[in-house]
This record gives sequence, structure tokens and C-alpha cells, in this order.
Amino acid sequence: MVGYGIQSMLKDGHKHLSGLDEAVLKNIGAGRELSAITRTSLGPNGMNKMVINHLDKLFITNDAATIVNELEVQHPAAKLLVLAARAQQEEIGDGANLTISFAGELLEKAEELIRMGLHPSEIIIGYTKAINKTLEILDDLVEKGSENMDVRNREEVVLRMKSAVASKQFGQEDVLCPLVADACIQVCPKNPANFNVDNVRVAKLVGGGLHNSSVVRGMVLKNDAVGSIKKVEKVKVAVFAGGVDTSATETKGTVLIHSAEQLENYAKTEEAKVEELIKSVADSCAKVIVSGAAVGDMALHFCERYKLMVLKVSSKFELRRFCRTTGAIALLKLSRPNVDELGYADSVSVEEIGGARVTVVKNEEGGNSVATVVLRGSTDSILDDLERAVDDGVNTYKSMCRDSRIIPGAAATEIELAKRLKEFSLKETGLDQYAIAKFGESFEMVPRTLSENAGLGAMEIISSLYAEHAAGNVKVGIDLEKGACEDASIMKIWDLYVTKSFALKYSADAVCTVLRVDQIIMAKPAGGPRPPQQGGIDED
Repeated sequence: MVGYGIQSMLKDGHKHLSGLDEAVLKNIGAGRELSAITRTSLGPNGMNKMVINHLDKLFITNDAATIVNELEVQHPAAKLLVLAARAQQEEIGDGANLTISFAGELLEKAEELIRMGLHPSEIIIGYTKAINKTLEILDDLVEKGSENMDVRNREEVVLRMKSAVASKQFGQEDVLCPLVADACIQVCPKNPANFNVDNVRVAKLVGGGLHNSSVVRGMVLKNDAVGSIKKVEKVKVAVFAGGVDTSATETKGTVLIHSAEQLENYAKTEEAKVEELIKSVADSCAKVIVSGAAVGDMALHFCERYKLMVLKVSSKFELRRFCRTTGAIALLKLSRPNVDELGYADSVSVEEIGGARVTVVKNEEGGNSVATVVLRGSTDSILDDLERAVDDGVNTYKSMCRDSRIIPGAAATEIELAKRLKEFSLKETGLDQYAIAKFGESFEMVPRTLSENAGLGAMEIISSLYAEHAAGNVKVGIDLEKGACEDASIMKIWDLYVTKSFALKYSADAVCTVLRVDQIIMAKPAGGPRPPQQGGIDED
């Protein structure tokens, strides 16, 4: 029997959800569920999540970008928030948690407005006006004089980096920030806008503690040198991407050997050829050979004879970074390198750090383009989390190279935005004033979450923050250690303007996209009914 309406149009097994209850409110519910997961990880006292992905890999972290990536969210509306967080992570490298948590709060307020009788279109108009006003207010809150900054001044860099690193590793920021700042300043180019995040590497070595961590000007390779030479200084370096071995001919051939003498001569000619190749490299003044593939036994024997140090770097990405560190050009096959194809290193040495043998390639002189932060910790999961904190710090440095303006942290900015947006909503005449007021109210989520995660009374702190801001103290935020309100400039807690503005913009855009959806039509998938979804948020 032929169905009627939309059933007659689509295949059997399709799903069609429409209207406020079925589509809009269910989408809002999915977004809220996702933000509830990440919200408890917001701020320095944020809790860790234990996520086990589909490959059975364990992640213990409070980094929202890692959490939502590994969750494999299935619900289409919640995916929009994940995409917003991913965009924030790629653009700025920090603030993904704020993006998701703030979007979840906006969706919650939108649900209240819908139940009051407002149409989603009116909410979208109100939210759009509110985000535009928010960005205007943020410009007013920028600290005077912060736009002029010397990105090579360690103190100024640490000041801006501190809050990003503290949100991942609270209590360790005083150790980590100087390390990251030193590494970034070492590789900062003449034009800071061209700073490349990939130039700051992280080497994770189990054992010791964070206080044993250090910065190396150059690279740290997590393998031993091949052969007996373990240390050389002020040397030329030759890099061969195709390996150091006798190359096989491209065509197949047969060699007929009639006597033992001929066999001996054949072996000797091969030996002589290898020796000739290695000698030509040694004659070019190179003292270190770096191979991108296997190192043959015979080639190694002659390298030892000519006192050449041999390193093996199997990853082609690592090989490229090695070339960038030393200024060498990777050659495809074993041959005598030209002078301009050789690189230079101040020292190449094998050191033992915490039971692991690593090769340290140092370039102390100018022109160095790679720095490595050597992290020490007791377990792999701790090291992974420390690496995320370092990544956040490096990304913050990249952002401050483009725009160094700062605004008060510790929820001072959010309370000021909430206060001013509520005042702005009273000047509006249409129904969208309710949406603007709710948008302003959503900013209370940040101080509330920070207080709850630190085990403080949220309502008490929010009311005292409002009282301080009403008295004109716009920089007053939460001191989580004392559990009281304190001036952010005294606590030296600053957030980058660019991080905050992008996070709020992406949140508002994602929320408006979710609210614009009024029907969900899922066609029947090819090959029969869709199997039940594993993980993520259930589609029902």
C-alpha cells in the first residue's frame, strides 16, 4: 500500500523528524549533553576524563579537543559543536573547551526561550546582535598598551602563555612556561608573523620528573647512533634519504661464474665500489652520515674505517626536520655530496637520559630553526598530557605573534560581558531583547564552572563579582586558591583577546546553525537498515 505525504516520497526505512519537539529540542539536548561532558574539565581545576577509543587506546586528559576527537560523536547536531571546537583548535590552538561549553549554555538558554514561546528565528536574531555587541565590548576591555609587544621578551611571553598552560597543568605552569617560551623565542624568525609551530618539537622520555625537563637548541632523536662513534663536534653532515647501502640495478641480469677466483673478484669489486662511495663522502669533509633507510653492513664497515658517525632516521618527517635543523639537503642515492648540499651541526652526541639512549643534535650558533623541549615524567599518559600543555603554549605564542592584545582572565571578562549585555538588552524593543539578555546570562557559566570545579560556592562568588563590577572594578576575577574575588592584573592572569573572540564567535555560529534546523530527514542507508550506533550520542 502506497503511503501518503513524505512517506510516499522516500524509501522504506527512512526517518523523518520535524517540528520543535522532535527536531529542535532534540538537537539542543544533544548539544547540551556534549557540553556537559567537557564543562567539568574547564579551567585550572578541571577534572580529567578517561577516554578509551575504538582502538583501545587510553587517554587521560582534560583537553577538550582530544576528548571530543576521541569520542567519535555521531549525532549530527552535536557534531556541529565538535566542528566548531576543531576550527578553534586549528585556528588558535587553545579555547576548544570554552567553545563547546559556551555553545552548550547558549543552547540551554535557547530551550528556555522556546518554552517561553519565542520562535527560533527571533532567538537567532537576538543571538547575532548579542555576539556583535560582545565583540565590541571585548575591544573596550583590552589592556592598554598590550598591542605593542616584543615577542622575544621572555617575561611578556610567559605572562600571556601562563593561563593557557595552567588550564592544562595547574601548578606546573611556572616550570613549563619558561621552557616553552625559551624554545619559541629560539626559533622565532625575523618576521614573527611567520612563526611555524612545527619548529618546536617535543621529546618525551619516561623517568625523572618535570623539573628534569630541558630545552635543546636542535633535535633529539629517540634512537642510538649506528656504529661505534658516539660523539663528534663542529661537523659537516650528509643526509641520504635512500639509505646507505649498495644499490641494486634497475634491470635484472644473470652473472655466470666459472671459478672460485672469479667469485672472489666479483665480491672484491662490490667491496671496492662501496669503499669508493664511502670514501667520496669522507673526502667531501662530511663527518656524519644520516640515512633515511637501512644501513648495509659493508657500508657501515667502511664508515667505521673512515671515522664517519652514522645515524638512522626512519621517519621521513623527522628527516625533513633534521635537514631544517642542520641546513642539509637530502640526497636520493649514495654519492659524493656538493658543498652546498652538506649541513652543519655544532655537536652530535649520544646521551643516556633515564635509561633511554638518545642522539642530541645541537646547533647553538645562529640560523637554527628547530628547538626541542625534552619532557620527563613518570608515565606515558602524564607525558602525553604535558605535551598537550606544551602544544597549547606554542600555539598561544603563534597567536600572540599575530595579535598580542590581552584581556583580564579569571572570569573577569565574562562577568563584565554579562553585565553590559544585560544593560544593552534593556535598550532593545523587540522580542529579541529576551534572547540578548539570555546570551548575557550564559557568560555566568564560566565563573560558575570555575567555582564548582574548584569546590567553591558558585552563587556567592558570582554575586560578589557582580557587586565589584557594578562598582567599576572591571578587572576583578576569581582567585581560585583563596576562594575570593581578586584583581586579575594583581594575580597576573591574562587571556589573549584573539583566543576569546574566536571561541565566542565560533560558539554563536554553531548555536545559530543548530537552531536553524527544523527538520531532520535520514534516508535509508544502502545495504539495509542502519546498524545501532556504537559510542557517541544516540541518534534517538
